[in-house]
Amino acid sequence: MRLLRKLMVGLAAFAALPLASAQGPVPQKPAKQEAGPVLPGAAAPTTPVTLDAKDVEAWLDGFMPYALARGQVAGAVVTVVRGDGVVLEKGYGFADVASRKPVDPATTLFRPGSVSKLFTWTAVMQQVEAGKLDLDADINQYLDFKIPPYEGKPITLRNIMTHTPGFEESIRYLISSDPKAVMPLQDYARKALPERVFAPGSTPAYSNYATALAGYIVQRVSGEDFDSYVDRHIFTPLGMTYASFRQPLPKALQPYMSSGYATSTGKAKPFEIVVPGPAGALSASGDAMGKFMIAHLNNGGVLLKPETARMMHNFHAPGVGPLNSMALGFYEQWVNGHRAIAHGGDTEWFHSYLWLFPDAGIGLFVSVNSAGKEGAAGAIRSALFHEFADRYLPGEGVPAKRVDEKTARDHAAMMAGHYVSSRGSFTNFMSLFGLLGQAQVVVTEDGKIAMPALDGLSAGARDWVEVEPFVWYDRATGERLAAEVKDGRVVRMSIDAGSPFMVFEPAPAGTNTAWLMPALLVALGLVALAALAWPVRALVRRNFGAKFALEGQARRAWRLSRLFAWLVIVAVAGWALLIATFAGDIGSVGGPLDWLIILLRILTPVAAFGLLATSAWHLWLCFRDKRRWTMKLGAVLLLLSALVLVWVTIAFNLYGFSMVY
Repeated sequence: MRLLRKLMVGLAAFAALPLASAQGPVPQKPAKQEAGPVLPGAAAPTTPVTLDAKDVEAWLDGFMPYALARGQVAGAVVTVVRGDGVVLEKGYGFADVASRKPVDPATTLFRPGSVSKLFTWTAVMQQVEAGKLDLDADINQYLDFKIPPYEGKPITLRNIMTHTPGFEESIRYLISSDPKAVMPLQDYARKALPERVFAPGSTPAYSNYATALAGYIVQRVSGEDFDSYVDRHIFTPLGMTYASFRQPLPKALQPYMSSGYATSTGKAKPFEIVVPGPAGALSASGDAMGKFMIAHLNNGGVLLKPETARMMHNFHAPGVGPLNSMALGFYEQWVNGHRAIAHGGDTEWFHSYLWLFPDAGIGLFVSVNSAGKEGAAGAIRSALFHEFADRYLPGEGVPAKRVDEKTARDHAAMMAGHYVSSRGSFTNFMSLFGLLGQAQVVVTEDGKIAMPALDGLSAGARDWVEVEPFVWYDRATGERLAAEVKDGRVVRMSIDAGSPFMVFEPAPAGTNTAWLMPALLVALGLVALAALAWPVRALVRRNFGAKFALEGQARRAWRLSRLFAWLVIVAVAGWALLIATFAGDIGSVGGPLDWLIILLRILTPVAAFGLLATSAWHLWLCFRDKRRWTMKLGAVLLLLSALVLVWVTIAFNLYGFSMVY
């Protein structure tokens, strides 16, 4: 059972990988206590400090070198802009550790991951300006293949830009270290098309595929391939010489590419191929990103008309309660009473964030070239954002309002339970990781809510205080959590970190972790005992010269049930191998391991249903032949275990041949 529990912990950790590879968490303010690699800064000033190059450089020089060293991050770039100029752009650490090549903010290329999406959305808005695209039209009119309607509703570009087209998560073609993984957009759009699981406009569910589809639409209506379009209509007008969506990089830019690392003590990693290019393939220097920020801070600059930029920045998509909302492509972040529009991004090795504060005309970009130890990249990013805001944009503190204690306790009790993220897989075998990664809300001894899974993303445990009915404020990070309630029941909830692009809904009874995970662990344990008992009992009988008690049909049924129990163990081991390989190289799923995936999706149902049939046969014969009660009990337990395994196989789609997942 201990081994099974370790396997389940590994599976749960794996469940988070697709999210990290496509979109980093929204920054969180470090709590006062120090934990892991989070780096508390000085006490926040009550009045803003003047934002000038001298002060910003002194402040960053006191923060970044220590942060990188402590987190084992090789290098980073930070760019700060204001109005129509650069305040400071500076590199820290190394672009290449082996050669001790320093980061040059003007020329060293980083991989901003999903921050790339902002360029795709800008391209979409340019085509809206040109009259070639309509944000509210059925996108099928721009495609050369058809996406069927869902619940009678088509997808629009507004849905795509607010992450509400209704697609389930897709990682089959996501990221790879193999240059051969590059795929033309017209091929990707067809081959990677995921299932739609929500009505368009109804449910935020982050989608890399949908972003790539938007890039393909730009390509079709403009008559230029996407990479060339961005070169001509964004990079060239802005003078972004050190920037490219092309994969692999053009030869002229390759010498400037920073290496990526797991930690600064490890070996350099190969250049990553982001298969849905418009969703995350950008390589850019800090200086180039500064030019892009300045354009958007100046109502689109040379890229967009002011009215188009305002449409993009000021749109508020419906969300959960008062939480952060999606603009068109950007998403909101509120800090100290200031509204930022932002986007984060992560590849396996590079971790980045871009924030714009329209009210102050300030932009901040950071990118690091290593994951670092214990999530250091995210911690550095989070601390930088909040310490920057506290220093240069101080403002509102903890809300003064509170919900009375009795009501707060009642609402906390309503929130308790397991939840499923809207950003996940629902119709293919990857849905298993949704089970293993279900979020849980619990009620603490003092009647407050807690989400244990979130505590690991900040410097310490959260302290959620209900400030309005079904709206909680975390005094440690400044984030909010809110829920929608209908007929006295919570129907969805979210947090500021995820509300713009995903929500959590109560786990259905049939797939709720609360009962299913313990049942699955017990079932696998019983199956393992049954399988191992077969050879052990045979050896014991041989040693003592004893005769097996069962004969004829009874013996065949018993042996077949044990044979299928071994097949179940082999299937579980195969899934563990798949997960371990994927954890080491996320790109391994998209092709190299197809044989294993197909094999497991054949073996798993054969093993589960075979065990069900043979254990039922064995149980029936036990009662027919009036065997002793211990054998009957063992047969009953094995049959119940088989039922659990069959249910998991069906409910989580561990069968089939489709290779879109």
